[in-house]
This record gives sequence, structure tokens and C-alpha cells, in this order.
Amino acid sequence: MKEKGISLRDVEGIGPATEAKLKEAGYLTVESLAFASAKEIEEATGLSYEKALEITENARKLLGIGFITAEEYYKKRQDIGYITTGSKALDNLLGGGIETQAITELIGEFGTGKTQLCHQLAVNVQLPKDKGGLGANAVYIDTEGTFRPERIIQIANYMKLDPAETLKRIYYTRAYNSDHQILIVEELIEKMPKFNARLVIIDSIVSHFRSEYPGRENLVVRQQRLNKHIHDLHRIANLYNAAIVVTNQIVAAPDVFFGNPNRPVGGNIVAHGCTYRLMLRKGRENQRIVKIFDSPIHPESETVFLIHEGGIKDVEG
Repeated sequence: MKEKGISLRDVEGIGPATEAKLKEAGYLTVESLAFASAKEIEEATGLSYEKALEITENARKLLGIGFITAEEYYKKRQDIGYITTGSKALDNLLGGGIETQAITELIGEFGTGKTQLCHQLAVNVQLPKDKGGLGANAVYIDTEGTFRPERIIQIANYMKLDPAETLKRIYYTRAYNSDHQILIVEELIEKMPKFNARLVIIDSIVSHFRSEYPGRENLVVRQQRLNKHIHDLHRIANLYNAAIVVTNQIVAAPDVFFGNPNRPVGGNIVAHGCTYRLMLRKGRENQRIVKIFDSPIHPESETVFLIHEGGIKDVEG
């Protein structure tokens, strides 16, 4: 890919009027055009589909997006960053921590530590790189009212960070329904540079969709909307080299008579859309067992971490 820093007007086919329409719709960079579909641009700007298609193709040509060798892609992946979870055992399980340019899904029943881990990551991303962070801010999208700034203060105090400064570096919003949730992420595509954010958390991703589109008769619409939502999250991950962390619930499958009847909500759309999938369950006392069961690179394996007053840490001894 060519160097960044080029403007919309450098894309062939974009004049002053078209540039104004694109910027008004939130397409501020050539990269945002290159990762968008022609249909999305058509709907957002009022441009014809043919014009939108021409723009996206020319944007990709300008950035040099096309076939590259596996060696070139390997070099590109050296830009990927990792956020420590607070547990060395869990970091090792993940190959270094929570990865940027990817969606990591945390799955489990109520009380298994999903939200606790999200709070910890919102603090850890602020750490400098040599301490396991990215030196950046976090965005926290709360769909169930489980975010607690008091918990952030506890974690910050334990880590000897300034609690007030730590809170200022987390951009919080509550999503009240699936439409609102989708809109927040669409707007976030434009706001990420302003927030200086490299981590986006959605806790949880499917709950609104599940409650608003019940039954098999609504399944197709629900999955279509959820698919578009996940693709927007991937766009943010790739555009801004950001880590996306989403939580998900599990539901009992009544037709399963052998083996584990519990399965994640969201079906194949969420399963295929998330890069890394982790299943959390309760262990003894405050211990939590986490298993990585779906990954393009990691073997299926599990480890244990501890939740305590100061956040996430390793089990001693």
C-alpha cells in the first residue's frame, strides 16, 4: 500500500462538489473510500452507483491495494499491536495480548468476567508500548448498562495511574437499541482520529439485536443488520490499526442431547465475523478459565486468570 497523507482530491473522479458530499457523509480520507462499498457511498451521498463504484476503484488504485506477495503481507502485519490483558498466562494464550486489526470476541454466561476484562483493557490500552499498551485511548460502547467508572478508578489506583486522567481517556457511550448501536459505530469511523483511540469495546454486541428481532421470521433481517455492523467494525480495525473487543452471551440449544448444549448467540454471522473467539467460564473462587476455540493461528487451548480488586492478574503458584 502506498504512503498515507493523500487527500480526496487526489482520487480521480473527485471534484470540489463530490468532495463536499463525501466529507459531509463522513468520508474524510482516501482509506475510508477504499474500504467502503459503492452501495454504501451511494446511499450516504446521493451519488449514482456508477459514480460511487468509480470512486472506490480509483481510491484502491491510488493506495495500491491489490495483490501482494505473502512476504509483503507478512511485513505489513509487523505493524500490528498488542494490548496486555493483565495476565501473562492469557497474553501467552493469545500470542501477545489483544491484537489490533482484529475482532476478539469474549463469550460466556453472566459473571464469567467478560465485562471485568473489558474494563481492564480500557485502562491497559493507555499504557506505553513497553508496558503492554498502545499509548492510546479507548472507546466503550455499553449496551446493557454494565460500565462502571468506579471500577476503572479501582484498576487505575492498583496500577498506580492517575484515576482522573485514566477516566478522561475512555470515551463512553450507551447504546439504547440496535439502530443506535449501528449509528454509533458508523459515526465512530469518522471520530476515531479525534479520540486518538486504538481500542473499541462493545459490551455486548448481540443483545439488542436478539431482543428486537425475536423468532425465525426475523432472523434474516437481524443477521443482515448484524453482518453490516460487524463489517463496519472491521473497517475501523483496519483503517486505524485498532483492536475491537466485543462480548457475547450464550444460549442453551434445546436440540442438543449430547455434549455442551450452550452456544454463542449470533450464529454464523458473528462466528465468521470475529477473528478470535474466547469462551470464559467460572473456576474456583475468583478464578476464571478462558479457552480460545476459534482462531486463524492459535491452537485450541485454555488457561486460568484471576479477578481481584485491582483487576485481572495471574493465578499465583
